[in-house]
Amino acid sequence: MNKTFAQSQDEIARLVNEFRIHRPFYFATDYKEAQARQDLIDPLFMALDWDVRNDQRVAPQQREVLPEFALVIERHKKSADYLFRSGHDKNLFFVEAKKPGVPLKTDPASAYQVRRYGWTKKLPLSILTDFEEFAVYDCNARPYEKDAASVARLEYYTYQEYPDQWRKLWDMFSRDAVLQGALDKFSAAAKTKRGTQPVDAEFLKEIEGWRAALAKNIALLNPRLSLDDLNDAVQRTIDRIIFLRMAEDRGTEEYGRLQTLAKRDNIYAGLLDFYYQADTKYNSGLFDFKTDTLAAGLKIDDDKLRAILRDLYYPKSPYVFSALAADTLGNVYEQFLGKVIRLTPAHQAKIEEKPEVKKAGGVYYTP
Repeated sequence: MNKTFAQSQDEIARLVNEFRIHRPFYFATDYKEAQARQDLIDPLFMALDWDVRNDQRVAPQQREVLPEFALVIERHKKSADYLFRSGHDKNLFFVEAKKPGVPLKTDPASAYQVRRYGWTKKLPLSILTDFEEFAVYDCNARPYEKDAASVARLEYYTYQEYPDQWRKLWDMFSRDAVLQGALDKFSAAAKTKRGTQPVDAEFLKEIEGWRAALAKNIALLNPRLSLDDLNDAVQRTIDRIIFLRMAEDRGTEEYGRLQTLAKRDNIYAGLLDFYYQADTKYNSGLFDFKTDTLAAGLKIDDDKLRAILRDLYYPKSPYVFSALAADTLGNVYEQFLGKVIRLTPAHQAKIEEKPEVKKAGGVYYTP
């Protein structure tokens, strides 16, 4: 720790030379990603004065670098490799590590993966590297599955460029520079660009779309529902789907169960079965069917539920549900609850702002 720039420069020069000499070894098919982290990527960030391996022996909750923390990508737990923090509560940036040989400059899947996590976690930027290549991504913009690898990429270097560009990398990503706000300055310009979409705003837009679709369909198929019952049925359906999808990513439910339901007929009947099992498992008010007497008799079209459930998964979904923070969900729900379903005389559902929201100029504050 407290490494000088000159010391750091010497370290990276040695590391680059070792990589150049032994390049065929690092590209061998049996060379694993875990080895790449230990041999190349750990030393890369150690050269930037980060205590990657906790040589200072600080308490686990105080570590500035969390290696190999787990998230779910498709059906597998995937380590997100490194999360860099200030203290135990401020996330700074995330590093997705690959073994050498993946063409990071042109590989859209790798770029999408690092951007999905960084965007969901509300990080200003994140890094994708296999040591041979080093790419920095703006995580303020919503990632899309079909984005090219170059979309939202702020910086790109090959290992041959490290020695000449090391001053720039040091000033951006060395420990002292980051803790002194280098990344805040570095990402400020990106935030002013058009096209940035905070995850809160995008997720709010997503569930507002669900509410509109469900409200219209439930009102149509369940004409005897009162206005209060309609609002309650729609809200509970959305709450339950989000809860179960997050439970899948966090490992408390089988991953992909909702996705499997979306491929079947009678989707709502399958959801009800899932709800009843969740009631037994979690003993939560969310699945309490003694108070919710509506759910069992509801009718909802398959196509409306299918459209919601199938888009909750990688690669269509830009959200990593295990990484959605409680404050993000809180912000989303605070605004979501500012609108309510109304019924026309023909029993058609419309979404309107609550009167108190209109008076406040579109802002809703929960009591």
